[in-house]
Amino acid sequence: MKVTAFNGSPRKEGNTSLLIGHAFDALNKEGITTELVQVGGEKLHGCIACYQCFARKDKRCAVADDIANDCIEKMLESDGIIIGSPTYFAALTPETKALIDRCGMVSRANGDMFKRKAGAAVVAVRRAGAINVFDTINHFFSIGQMIIPASNYWNIGVGRNIGDVLQDEEGIQTMQVLGENMAWLLNKIVD
Repeated sequence: MKVTAFNGSPRKEGNTSLLIGHAFDALNKEGITTELVQVGGEKLHGCIACYQCFARKDKRCAVADDIANDCIEKMLESDGIIIGSPTYFAALTPETKALIDRCGMVSRANGDMFKRKAGAAVVAVRRAGAINVFDTINHFFSIGQMIIPASNYWNIGVGRNIGDVLQDEEGIQTMQVLGENMAWLLNKIVD
């Protein structure tokens, strides 16, 4: 089994990545392979609503000049998907939103091709606005008929500067429980 996480933060080794790493630790303890894909700061633009994905139905976006199709392939080969983003003005990073829009449109065009995969949001926040980010990522999972594992709190870690989230004991515990619950769920749904 494999879980791929998409880090929507332009800080490649920042708080979002650190939080994802704690979920990965729990997944790895259960023998689940993990991979982190850097999205933030990479070339990835929003959906242009050309609807070629509906015409072609080839599990690819017609716009092929950025990393979207690579991300789609990673999602297809994974049993679980984590999407992480820091909170920017109470919203996702632009790259995270572009990832959701592009991958979501291609999935819908191809019979909800991520259906019944496990999907979880991971959010880093300085102070407020994280629930909007958490909800938006989960909207991608729910509209795609994916299964969202829960933790013991919302999947949010608090910190501003790189490494600050490591002082958020509750946030770290939440990520560990998320990884444990995602592993449990994957063991139930993957055959």
